[in-house]
This record gives sequence, C-alpha cells and structure tokens, in this order.
Amino acid sequence: PRLRVLIGSELTKVVHPLTMEVAALVANDTSGRLSVTTITRREPGPFDVLIDIKYSGICHSDLHQLRGEWLQNVYYPMVPGHEIAGVVSAVGDKVTKFKVGDRAGVGCMVDSCRECTSCKKGVEQYCKGCPTKADACHLTYNCKLASGELLFGGYSETIVVTEDFVLRIPDSVPMEVAAPLLCAGITTYSPLVYYGAKATGSDCRVGVQGMGGLGVMGVKLAVAMGCKVTVISTSPNKEATAKALGADFLLASTLDDPEVAKKHASSFDFIMSTISSNYDVMKYLPLLDVDGKYCMVGLPPDAFPLHPSQLIFKRNSIVGSLIGGIAETQEMLDFCGEHGAFPEVTLIDAKDVNGAMLTLAANKQGAKRFVIKTDETLSKTTEVKNDDEIDIYSWTVRATVDPPEANLQAHLKRKASGLYDVGVSAPA
Repeated sequence: PRLRVLIGSELTKVVHPLTMEVAALVANDTSGRLSVTTITRREPGPFDVLIDIKYSGICHSDLHQLRGEWLQNVYYPMVPGHEIAGVVSAVGDKVTKFKVGDRAGVGCMVDSCRECTSCKKGVEQYCKGCPTKADACHLTYNCKLASGELLFGGYSETIVVTEDFVLRIPDSVPMEVAAPLLCAGITTYSPLVYYGAKATGSDCRVGVQGMGGLGVMGVKLAVAMGCKVTVISTSPNKEATAKALGADFLLASTLDDPEVAKKHASSFDFIMSTISSNYDVMKYLPLLDVDGKYCMVGLPPDAFPLHPSQLIFKRNSIVGSLIGGIAETQEMLDFCGEHGAFPEVTLIDAKDVNGAMLTLAANKQGAKRFVIKTDETLSKTTEVKNDDEIDIYSWTVRATVDPPEANLQAHLKRKASGLYDVGVSAPA
C-alpha cells in the first residue's frame, strides 16, 4: 500500500501504517510562497528505493504550477520538484537494480500503468492508462491518484520511488548538474533523437530558439551529436554565448529584412523552440528546408495562427515533444556523462527558494538553472525567507484549484468585496 493523503476541508490524514516524517518546502496555496513543513513519506516497500536528496533543481514549470498559472488541476499542499539527485539510503528486499550508496535520480514521473501501448514501447511519459489500473502516468508532484493520495516532489529531504522509475547517475556526471538533466536534459535530448538529429549528425542543420536553461542544453546536446547548430534569438547579447558553445547565431529581428529572410530560407532541417511565451511561430517556418520539422518543447500560453500553405509546399511539420521514457532518460544521462554536456547551474540554499522563484518570474535567471542544496540546507528548522516582493496579484490563477480555498487570490477578492455569505467564515 501507498501513503494516502486526503485533500479537502478536513486535515491531511496519513493512513499508511509505516511512514516517516521529513522536512519539505511546501506551497499551501496559490500565493507563490514556499515554507518549510514536514511531510510523510512511506517506508520502502519490496520494490521501492529510498533516496536521500542531495540536490533538487528548480524548473520554470515549478513556478507556474505552485502559482496555479496554467490551465490544469493543481493540488495543495504542493511540494514541487522533479529534478532530483541523491544517494540511495535503503532498498526493498526485492530491489535488484540499486543498492545502498548508489547515486540515483528521479525525474518528472514516478510510475505509470505499465500495460498500455505507450508503456510497452518505453515511452511512459505518454502513458494512456489501462482498464486494470485507475491511474496513468504518475507525475512526481502535483499528482492526485484515484486513491486520493497526493504525490510530493523533490523539494524535500527524501523521496521513495519504485525502482523501475529511478535513474542511475553516472560517476562522470557531477551530482549538482545531474538534477536539471532529469528535466531540461531529457526534454531537449528526446526530440533530437526521435526526429533524427542524433542519427544524422553533421548532415543535420539544427536551429535552437530560446537561450534559457532549456535552450542552452539543446545547443550543447546538438553540438555533442555533431550537428550544425544555430541559435535563433531575439537578443543580440546571446551571440557570444552561442559561439562559445560551438553554434552559429541568427538574430531573429534581421529576418524582417526580406533579403536576410531570403538568404536563410530553407536552411534548417530541424528547429527546436524552447520559448514559453507568446510569439509569431509563422515567422520561422520559412527557415525550414523540405521535410523540415519545427518542434515545440516550450509551452506558450496561447494558440497561434497557422496558414496551411506554410506546411504543404515544403512538406513541413509542426511537432511537439514531452520529456522521455525511463530508458531514454538513462541513455541521456550516459550520453551527457560521456560528452560533458552539462547545464549551467546556480546553487542556492533552501531558505532562498522564494527569491529564486521571483528571479524566474522576472526572467532574470538567463541560461542558468537554480539548484537547491537540499542535503546541506534543508531541515525541519530551516527558516525560509518570505519574500515581501511577491505580489500575488501579478499573475492570473487559471488552474482549477483543489481544495478551492487554496485559491488565495479568489478568496481575498471575494473577502474584499464582501461576497461571503453571512455566517460563513472567509479564509484569513
């Protein structure tokens, strides 16, 4: 049996008979603030691995989910984190893949149905679920199972995961950079493999849009695969970085000049966009050669217009990609260790996590990924700085919030407007 957490108006109740209390950074509502509390982890079952977390990477998606910005379900209390690197401290008696002391990691998912066609193909990230199991892909956090159990992520001291969803971190990969590889690394590695860039190497002309944490990893991986790589950016300041990584540079604004646009037309076989804000996708499709593919791994909030002629006349495709399966993620870790393709990171203490989220929200982090020194700086006595600069009205809560009272913005607005019924207590 698993740890079961009941979410709703009643208090959180632990019904698993064998559990342990650990420190974690938790968001209790949509305020965007994290604080330290204790959560309950299950003791390892027969096939489970207990990992003492050394480093936990901060993904931009952590920010969006803890603030409820995306059109999705969000569940509170929420412990973010799907970039987890640590050391195995205990294993179940039927575990065969890991032993105590092994370097281990956990990425964006911790289980799946294992029986659908996607799971059988090794692409568990696209798990469809199956009639014999109530749940499909189990995301590492912000995932509420049919049983009522709420899954907690890596901003914590430990995590317990079934061995089939634990990754082995090669000795050649420094632990602090291993954590972001489990999201940014596999997010960019998988499409480069699936759409043929890795297999064709120097014959593949790759464009990478966006030079944040995802984009830099995309460039490093494509260069390591031997591709001819060009960074396509709106910022001229990114040119030096691109060239230092072994890539060419194309300033996006110059494509507004018809002569420049003509010069670069049909010059790419594959373009990978890591951009997560709204932009004119159609502007870049002429850059694709015949049979070229435009792959989106960033997630802009709004839809965009598309004229079919931009696809039809050169048999182009707009495609997408979501992380990778467990086997491919292990392959990515081994590849990065062999080629020294590592993300740029900024190490932070657990107490500074709210400030890091503010920096991410302002898009001031650049190409580096924040990584929490979990092992050294997170404990039950850690005092997290409650950053006064967080303005809870600076973003829109689009998510469906569970429990509803965790939608702090909505309740504060109702309270200010006097919309609560007489005799009904409003949230503080």
